[in-house]
Amino acid sequence: MEEAAAVRRAALAAVDDVDPARLRDRIEDRLDAASMTPGVCTLVSASAAGCDGQLDGISDRAAGVQLIYEGLRLTRALAHDDPWAGGDRDAADLDVLIADILVSRGFYLLARTEAADAAVDVVRAFGTDQTVRRETDDPTLDRNLEADVLELAAVAGVTAAGNRPTPRLREYASDLVTDGLPPVETFADEDVRETLATLTNDATSADGVRTSADH
Repeated sequence: MEEAAAVRRAALAAVDDVDPARLRDRIEDRLDAASMTPGVCTLVSASAAGCDGQLDGISDRAAGVQLIYEGLRLTRALAHDDPWAGGDRDAADLDVLIADILVSRGFYLLARTEAADAAVDVVRAFGTDQTVRRETDDPTLDRNLEADVLELAAVAGVTAAGNRPTPRLREYASDLVTDGLPPVETFADEDVRETLATLTNDATSADGVRTSADH
């Protein structure tokens, strides 16, 4: 779909200056294989809020959400698998660097947007969740990353049109997560797009994004 291609292009452009080439190639390979659902959710939310025909103008926001998610997802995988305990330590060290670059570039793209604080909240919630998961071995906490990121995507999208994210919109976006991210095709569904548009215009509006503590 058009939105997925736009997100991928913007995400790849955001890491185009990473050196050395070997590191950049690994990042690009990861983005090429990734689901663009978080970024697409951002673009579709923006369209629902009135940004039709302005895909290029908000693709950086979508890429920012996408990069933050990819960096945190990689961090989560490293925390669970612990490759330093018997795997490829060099590859693991490189993946740590990649995760840091992805999150940092994502923050850079969102830094001057209304979604900046929401992005910080997502990363803080992720850190809390993973700490608790390590202590309790509760796998259900892993779902919170996807829920929080889709909520961030909705916030980044609707604020691009000058709208304030409503509580019902944020809840709807996070509830699209079941066992993981919904497929990107979910956001091609007219019912989903119509619901996003309806909730964007909900009279009960508020700033910010819920974190995992609110799920």
